[in-house]
Amino acid sequence: MTEPAAAGQPFPRAFLSVAGATLAQHQLGLVLALDCQRVICLARGTSPEVIAVQHLAEDAGLKFSIATGPGQLSSLVTANDELVVVSEGLFVEPAKAVPLLEDRGPVVLVQPVEGALAAGYERIDINRAGAGLMRVPGQLVERLRELPADCDVVSALTRIALQSGVAMREVPSAVRVGTDWRMIRTEAEAFALENEWLQSRVADGPTSPGRSLARLGVVSFGSSLLHAGNASNALSIAVVVALVIAGGLGWFGLVWGGFLFAAFAWVLCEATRLVRSVERHALGRMPPAIPRADLLGWLTDLVFALLILAGTPRFAGELAVSWLSVPIVFMLLVTLLPRVVSGSAARWIGDRLVLGLALTVVSATGQLLPAVQIISIGLIVTGLLLPARSRD
Repeated sequence: MTEPAAAGQPFPRAFLSVAGATLAQHQLGLVLALDCQRVICLARGTSPEVIAVQHLAEDAGLKFSIATGPGQLSSLVTANDELVVVSEGLFVEPAKAVPLLEDRGPVVLVQPVEGALAAGYERIDINRAGAGLMRVPGQLVERLRELPADCDVVSALTRIALQSGVAMREVPSAVRVGTDWRMIRTEAEAFALENEWLQSRVADGPTSPGRSLARLGVVSFGSSLLHAGNASNALSIAVVVALVIAGGLGWFGLVWGGFLFAAFAWVLCEATRLVRSVERHALGRMPPAIPRADLLGWLTDLVFALLILAGTPRFAGELAVSWLSVPIVFMLLVTLLPRVVSGSAARWIGDRLVLGLALTVVSATGQLLPAVQIISIGLIVTGLLLPARSRD
């Protein structure tokens, strides 16, 4: 973590941000995937960014050290150690890199030289360039003591490894194409990668009007939100605000407007799910037992039920349980059917944007109660007629 991000930039390119996480944090995810026990950071000294990486590493159970030069590095590595070396600025998908190193034999990953030099990789010989990643025996680090203190440690260690007979392994072209293996040198390159990487991870998935709109919003604006930080938190707050407005409109008798805001809140909720998934992937975190988007989705369903209740008159002498049963049964059916039926019907039934717009129309025409009852019957019939999901 020594090369500046650009001329005049005070921080190294290792701390350029991609999808809400620095390149160093992405590399830490690779380290964890490779089951490393200790992290040695090559840096000119401590800084807030380096300390942040240290805290993340230690929270994950790794030992952390800082080496400012080859001499200090050699004192931290023993002959019995095995060293995984990640070049500064390398952005690599752990799922792609781990299989190339999993046999735990010493290896230097390489690629054809054509195009590699322009992309920021270092030439190894007339036909090959490095790929920014290698596994070498710890005993080779001792030879760094013979070199000047200001040498490029990674470059020098690569040549020492090759001179010592460490095998080369070419990274398959399919792995190097796309966003899974890049060398990032400037903020412009980081931002371009961020856009491509985000699109590659949210482009596919269940299709329905609401989910497609959420995906379009994330592809269009997600990069800016992630670059600013706290993207999923901002979207979660927006969901709660939209639900509060929906509830307020229902309280003042504008139930149709409440359904519109509830539908909008659900689209934001789906966008939160996508962005949060990207953030967890960038930081190498596993999803929680109950994702935040699920909690917000349940809260949205509760607001839908309350709005139906607000638009349903209670007749004289009617039992409370009878009055409450209409929205409760309706929302339970809307929640249950996508888990029972398969195909596009399940996606459309579970789409709260479609539901919200439909309820907006019938509420504005004063036909909310009969419409909810008819839709409930239609959902039951759909569950009986359509093919069920297969279960083991």
